[in-house]
Amino acid sequence: MSGINEFIDNEVKSSDVVLFMKGTPGFPQCGFSGQVVQILDYLGVEYKGINILTSDELRQGIKDYSNWPTIPQLYVKGEFVGGCDIIREMFQASELQAFLNEKGVAAKGAA
Repeated sequence: MSGINEFIDNEVKSSDVVLFMKGTPGFPQCGFSGQVVQILDYLGVEYKGINILTSDELRQGIKDYSNWPTIPQLYVKGEFVGGCDIIREMFQASELQAFLNEKGVAAKGAA
């Protein structure tokens, strides 16, 4: 495993919810990352945001790691959930809330 893969693997496994995004949760630098941040904040989910813009290696590495071409990418309990469209659709169908609940991740926000 390369250094960047090891880093990603460690991040994904050491926090229950990890969002690889452009920018930070307080200052998203793309609309898609911003939408996922809004959804997670609305649900009151604690998560770790990792800014992929800090490193080209990380930006490419996360795409290789998940075999998914776009950012943001959401991981829950080490499992890749999806990007912005998938997260938004799951949220609108109340599936995201159920999924988080099933995984034992506390969502303090709206039910």
